[in-house]
Formats: sequence, structure tokens, C-alpha cells
Amino acid sequence: MSLELAILASGSLGNCSVIRSPAGVLLIDLGIGPRITARRLQGTGVNIADISAACLTHLDGDHLRPTWTSTILRQRIKIFCHAARRKELLRQFDPEPPLDHAERLVHTFRADPFEPLPGLTLEPLHLAHDRQGSHGFIIDGFGSRIGYATDLGRVPPDLLDRFANLDILALESNYDPVMQETSDRPPFLKRRIMGGAGHLSNHQALAAVRAILDRAQSCGHRLPAHIVLLHRSRECNCPRLLRKLFQHDKRIAKRLTLAEQFERTHWLRPRHVQPATGEQLLLAWG
Repeated sequence: MSLELAILASGSLGNCSVIRSPAGVLLIDLGIGPRITARRLQGTGVNIADISAACLTHLDGDHLRPTWTSTILRQRIKIFCHAARRKELLRQFDPEPPLDHAERLVHTFRADPFEPLPGLTLEPLHLAHDRQGSHGFIIDGFGSRIGYATDLGRVPPDLLDRFANLDILALESNYDPVMQETSDRPPFLKRRIMGGAGHLSNHQALAAVRAILDRAQSCGHRLPAHIVLLHRSRECNCPRLLRKLFQHDKRIAKRLTLAEQFERTHWLRPRHVQPATGEQLLLAWG
């Protein structure tokens, strides 16, 4: 068994992804509550009781729900956040008794790689999202590498090189520029989203994916088996537009998966990994 990824929810109403590994189950973000998470996990062969750790990209409400605190304490789930956000995260557990239990479960990372589960390494990548930023990750272990980045604001130059040797690439593609400009959203919100510290447009995401694939090919690396587009705006984006734009590049077209807000993806695996016997797979093309 290698690493496998499924997106349980992706968008402004909540974000959560699950990684299954030989060392256990890891969630990336807790932006949907445990009850919804349990429903989305049905048919995957994984359930809430299997979760050993969770890693947070940042602490916005669509990436962390306070309803998780009781489950984290009861199951003793290790939760990882950037060191600068530890105190803010611990406040989520107040007044959950006893607070010292939460303090033992909350772990932090900075710029160096860390190991949330034995044999599974996450390399953080700082992203310029809003005032306090966010983090993407290279998830490495058991012969597989996943690149995961959402809420980017803009593409940091080192992301292109660090994501150039992956089995699975998951990257934000939030909005269509024309739909954003012509929407009824207030000007301050448009400026926040489009100003380099909000979200990536479809065209920015496409340019990044193409650059990553170009670097992989120039270095003789494998191309990812799957390219997943995350955090699509429900108001200012469209699955049809996304597919039309990204499928112009034949390297992307056959690898493309669109993450959804209300429906999970199937398990995404490196090419050399076969599905578990009898496992139910649900496609999420929306």
C-alpha cells in the first residue's frame, strides 16, 4: 500500500481531504464537521475512528470547524498547525476540559519537514493568503509524493520546482476572472480575492500546472497520475469553463479531477497502486 488521497469537500463552505497510508489516516483541514466527514467517508474503507492525525493549512472557518474539538479529545487525534497559530488553535478547545489534554494533542510546524505519522513526512510551503498566510504541503512517504496547495493568493516561485516530481498534484483554481469582475460581489471582496493575497484564478492555476509539468519533463521526472483542482468558487466559476480551459493541454486532460463542495472524489492513487479488493469507488465529476 502506498499513499492515497480523496477530497471530501473543497470550497468556501468547507475543506477537508483524507490521506490513507500504511501508517494510518491523516486529514488535511477540518473544514466540515465530524458528522459530515463520517458521511463522506462512507464507502471508502475508512471511518472517523481510523483518523490518527490532522494537519491544518490555516485556521479560517472553512478549514477548521470548532465542532471537531470533542472528537479530537475523545479519539486523541494529533492536530498540527503552524507555530504562529498555536494559541489561536488552543482557544478553540476552551472551555473543553481539561485544556492540558488539548495542549498535548496540538503540535506545531515551522519551515522544516515534520512527521505527523511514522514514515509520512510533510514539507510545509508558506502561501500568501490574507494577512496571516496559509501553507501548502508536499506529502511524502511509502514510495509516493503528493503536492497539495490551496488558498494561495499567488504562486510562490519555489512551488513550481518543489511540485515538479509528484504522483498527485492538488492545486487551487478558484475563479474565472470575467465571472469575478461581473459578479455582484462588493469591490473590496473582489480586490481581496484577485489582489495577490486571496485566491488563484483559473488562468493562474493553469499556468502553474503547465510550468510544473514542464519542469518535471525537463528533469526526466514522472508526470502526476492525477491533477486535482481545488476550492472552486460556486459563484464565480464553472466546471464547464474549467474543463474547457485545462483540457487544451493534453497532458492535463487525461489526468484531471475537479474537487467538489458536496461530494467526495474517488480514491486518487499513484499508477502503480491497485484498488483495495471489494472497495466501493464513487466518481465525483459533478
